[in-house]
Parts: sequence; structure tokens; C-alpha cells
Amino acid sequence: MSPVVGGRSRIDRPFAIAYVRRMTKRTILTIPDSQLREVCAPVQTVDDGIRALADDMLETMYDAPGIGLAASQVGELKRLFVLDVAPEDAPRNPLVFINPKIVWSSEETSVYQEGCLSIPEYYEDVERPAVVKVQFQNRDGEDQELEANGLLATCIQHELDHLNGTLFIDYLSKLKRDRVLKKFTKQAKLAGKI
Repeated sequence: MSPVVGGRSRIDRPFAIAYVRRMTKRTILTIPDSQLREVCAPVQTVDDGIRALADDMLETMYDAPGIGLAASQVGELKRLFVLDVAPEDAPRNPLVFINPKIVWSSEETSVYQEGCLSIPEYYEDVERPAVVKVQFQNRDGEDQELEANGLLATCIQHELDHLNGTLFIDYLSKLKRDRVLKKFTKQAKLAGKI
């Protein structure tokens, strides 16, 4: 997810510096790349390979810059995403979500202007549940449950959508969505990507 104005989350940071160990920036896929529409497979074992992928994703996300990145956006069809919604003037607060699943969402909704690293420089308002409860495994493979609101809840839903092959533009009108897809398809053709 691209950065937008938002609040600070209150999350424990036992691995906040872990991303510094081994870092390799990955290429972020952009629409119309078909991998962005694939459903990601569950992570069977949280091992050093998965932790290295999460670390690479965090570096890639910070470098972009963004506040969230799903594994499918870097061509890895695994149920994993990373995010950091800490304000720019605050210390980094990297979070890793492995095999995330929303187990509850509020009827109350909120609207945030969303962007996406896979749809660069395009932003639109999207309405989503205001509060969600998510179950996941952390970077160490430990089962976690988190209730999130505000920007954190929006970002979790946005990144989880990526793992299911859904993009934030899918929440827009057909006219807006088609216009965006046409623009990015034309750019990809000009760049020789398709």
C-alpha cells in the first residue's frame, strides 16, 4: 500500500530491527501483471527462507516508499505481507503477517484514500470495515491475534486482498477501474513488458 496520512499503531516490536540483517530489494510488479490476480498459497513452515523473504519485502517497501507490501507484489505467491503504518517522524514499526485471516469485522465503515505500489501514483477513496480482528503468524511462526482500527485496519485489509488476487481498484466503479487498467496496459506495452 502506498503511504497515506494516518495514525500510529500500538504493536509490540520484538523484531523491529530484524529486517536489517539480510536485505535484497525486490522488483514490485505493476498492473496488468497477471500474478497480481493470483490467489496465494498458505505458508507451510515459517523458516529462514520465509523470514528472508519478509526482510526483503520490508526493505523493498521502505525503499519504494510504501506502508504495506504483499508477497504477490514481488512475484512470490505466498500468504505473507508486511506493513509499517508508523508516522514518518516516528521510529519504524515493521510488522509481518503470515497466513493472515480476518475473523471479525465491524459493521461500521471508514473511508481512506488508498494507493498501491502495484498501481503507482493512483489514489482513490475506498470504503472498508473500520475495525477488523485478524489471526496470523508472526515472523517467528507464533500464532497472533490483533484487533486493528484506523489506517492499520485499512492496510491489513488492502494487503490481505492482494493475497486473494484482489486490487483496491476492484472496489471502484467499472468506468474508473477500466480507465486505470487501460492506462497501465498502455504504459506496459510502451515499456515492452507485454
